[in-house]
Amino acid sequence: MSSKRRVTVRMTAAAVLAAGTAVAFSLPATADTTAPQATPAAEADPMLQAMQRDLGLTAAQAEQRLHAETEAREVERSLRGQLRDTFGGSYFDTAQNTLVVGVTDAAALDEVRGAGAKAVLVDQSATELNAAAERLDDAESRAPESVTGWYVDTRDNAVVVTTAPGTAEAASDFAASADVDGDTVEIVESGEQPEVLMDVVGGNAYYMGGGGRCSVGFAVQGGFVTAGHCGTAGTSTSQPTGTFEGSSFPGDDYAFVATGSGDTLRPWVNLYDGNARVVSGSSEAAVGASICRSGSTTGWHCGTVEAKNQTVRYAEGTVTGLTRTNVCAEPGDSGGSFISGNQAQGMTSGGSGNCSTGGTTYFQPVNEALSAYGLSLITG
Repeated sequence: MSSKRRVTVRMTAAAVLAAGTAVAFSLPATADTTAPQATPAAEADPMLQAMQRDLGLTAAQAEQRLHAETEAREVERSLRGQLRDTFGGSYFDTAQNTLVVGVTDAAALDEVRGAGAKAVLVDQSATELNAAAERLDDAESRAPESVTGWYVDTRDNAVVVTTAPGTAEAASDFAASADVDGDTVEIVESGEQPEVLMDVVGGNAYYMGGGGRCSVGFAVQGGFVTAGHCGTAGTSTSQPTGTFEGSSFPGDDYAFVATGSGDTLRPWVNLYDGNARVVSGSSEAAVGASICRSGSTTGWHCGTVEAKNQTVRYAEGTVTGLTRTNVCAEPGDSGGSFISGNQAQGMTSGGSGNCSTGGTTYFQPVNEALSAYGLSLITG
C-alpha cells in the first residue's frame, strides 16, 4: 500500500451560493383546495431570483444553467449504466455548463463524448472510491474525535477525510488503519463542526410531542418524510398532527411521519415568499449542480452540490451516505426540503456554519427513504 497521502489545509468559511428550476406557484395563505397560480414571468420565479442572488447569475444564465443541469442528469444516468466498472464519477462544470465524466479506460473516452459530456481519464473508478469510503465507515469506531467525516470527491477522484486544524497526521493514520490507499485519500484540515439541526421555530415547522421543532421534507402518500434525528418511531407530531411510523438515525437520517386523513398533501416546496415550487420527481442532481433548500428557520437558500456519499460524525452518532452542499442552514431547518430544478433531492440532516456567514450542510437523499418505507412522492 502506498504511503503517499494528499494533505490539504482548508479553514472552511463557506459562502452562500444558489439553485433553481422551472415554474413557481403562489402558495395559499390558508389550507384550501384552490390550485396555485403560475408565476407569469421567469424574472419573477423565486428560484431563478435566488440563483441570481446567490450565484451571481443573470436571469438568462440561471435559466440556461437549469436547462443544462436537467440534460446532465439524464446523460449521467445513461452513462453510469453503460460504463459500469469503468465509470469514474461525474460532476457538473458550472463554468462550461456541461457534465464531466471520468473513466478509467481510455477506450471509453469517445463513448462519453458521443453522449454529449466532457470525458476525463481518472485512476479510480466510482466503485473503488465508494469501496474506500465504506472501509472508512467500517473503521469509524477507531476514528479520532478530530475527524469530522469523509466523502467521495468526484472532481479530485479521491476520498476526502475532513479533520480539525493541526490533526492531519492523526487522520492520515486512521485512513491507513482502514486500509485506504494513500493515493486514494485526501486529508483536509477544516474548521467544520457539524451538528444536527433541530429545535427552532419556522414557517413550515412541525412540532414533536416531546418537545422540539423540525421541518417537513416532502409530502408522500400517507404523510411526509423528514430527518430521522427529529424523532423515533411512535413520536407524535403537531401542525400537522401525525406519528413517526419509522425512523433511522444514526446510520441514516430519514423518517416517515404518517398524518391524518384530514390533511391535504401537496406536491410543493415552500419558497418563503408566498410562492411554492412544484415537485415532479426525484432524479438525482450531479455534483456541481445548483440546489436549493427550504427550512422553517432560515427559509429559502441555494448553493451547489459538492459531493455525494458523505460520512458525518455527529456527536449523536455517525451517518453515512449523505450529500454535501455549500447551502447554509441553521437549527430547526432539519428535515427540510432540498430540491434541484423540480426534482426532490433530500432532507436536511445537519451541518456547520449559519446563514449569516455561510457554511456546509448535508442532506439525506430522499430516494433512500422512499425505498426503505415503500413510499411514493406526491408530485404535480
